[in-house]
Amino acid sequence: MVTVRFVGSGDSFGSGGRFQTCILVDGPTTRFAIDFGASSLIALAQQGIEPNSIDAILLTHLHGDHCGGVPFLILDAMLAAKRERPLTIAGPAGTKAHLDTLREALFPGSRVMTPTFPLTYSEMTLGVANRVLDLVVTPQPARHVAETNPTAVRIEVGDRVVAYTGDTEWTGDVAKVAFGADLLIAECYFYAKPIRWHLTYPAIAEHVRHGGAKRVILTHMSGEMLAHRGDVPEECAEDGMVVEV
Repeated sequence: MVTVRFVGSGDSFGSGGRFQTCILVDGPTTRFAIDFGASSLIALAQQGIEPNSIDAILLTHLHGDHCGGVPFLILDAMLAAKRERPLTIAGPAGTKAHLDTLREALFPGSRVMTPTFPLTYSEMTLGVANRVLDLVVTPQPARHVAETNPTAVRIEVGDRVVAYTGDTEWTGDVAKVAFGADLLIAECYFYAKPIRWHLTYPAIAEHVRHGGAKRVILTHMSGEMLAHRGDVPEECAEDGMVVEV
């Protein structure tokens, strides 16, 4: 059994008072987060989750609402939480350089600080199975802002498959991630308003609902979509929501 907690289920701008994307997954031996938005450390504290208990963070792309919490996590691990446990951060091409630059921008001078715990970065190859600890992660290219190196990810954890679209329009590559997954977590930014580089509810109804995933949960919802979440048959995430897969 795999447990999935939506630590943060919000969009970039805190619509509905929600925290930014942070999906915590407990597998048989590994606890990992899928994305780690800027508000994630706060969300973990509010929900009573020890950041030092996380073994790995898997990043779908390099926007701040999906990766901006990593510098805070690392600095907290060094200065306050006194982390000793190893941490692996895996993401698309450019992940380490981007996070190093982001940390220095947020905390000027922090570049001279060296973690005392084992910290490993892994930049995953698109379209193939990547080993991250005991996880098998297959990222596929997504259609989002190109500078973020966007991906959708399919994660084999134990005997389950958890898939997440990240931020993207629907594409054949995203369909590969979704097909046959025990759980597909799909962004659903707007209910009716069309918007470039994101999934909106018409695409959910047309593609995702019939995409072959065994279970679908919608997340990353704007205020407009939140107002309509009672009008759709799909499950909709809430901050702190826990499901078993």
